[in-house]
Amino acid sequence: MKIFVYGTLKSGQPNSKLFDNTKEGRFEFIGVGVTVEKYPLVIASPFNIPFMLPVEGSGNKIQGEIYEVDERMLEVLDDLERHPVFYRREVIPITAEDGSTVQCGCYLLCDFRKELLELPFYELYDSQGPHNLNYVNPTDRKIVLNDEESYRRFLSSVKNVN
Repeated sequence: MKIFVYGTLKSGQPNSKLFDNTKEGRFEFIGVGVTVEKYPLVIASPFNIPFMLPVEGSGNKIQGEIYEVDERMLEVLDDLERHPVFYRREVIPITAEDGSTVQCGCYLLCDFRKELLELPFYELYDSQGPHNLNYVNPTDRKIVLNDEESYRRFLSSVKNVN
C-alpha cells in the first residue's frame, strides 16, 4: 500500500528511524508529493505534534513523502499512529512529483477539538522549523502516556473526549 507521510515520519524527522528497522517490515521511498486537496495541518498538544485534520478544502495543500509499504510495516505504522482510535488512516489523492495522482493512505486526526482550527495552518512540517514549536520525543515527555489519567489529559488537549 502507498502511504503519504507529512510529519514526524518524513526523512530527517524524529520518527523517520522507524523505516530503518527492516525487521518491522519493508518500505520503499517513492518520492515527494502534495495533497490534491487543501487540509489544515496544525502543530498542537503539549508535545508539538503535527496533525492533519480531515477538513478537506480548508488550509493548504500539504507537502510530504510517498512510501510503498508491506502489510507488516503498515501494521507498525497503524500501531504508532494508534489507528483507528487516535489517527484514522484514510485514502486520499496525492500529486506525485511526476504530476501523476496517486491514492495513498494518510493518517488524519479524527474527532479533533474544533479549537485546533484556530491554530496556524502549515503546508510543510519540520520538527525544528521556524514555528519554534519543537517536537517533543516520547522519551523526553514528562508525563507517561501509558498512565490512563495522563493519556486522557493528553487526548483532551487535541480530541473530543467523552
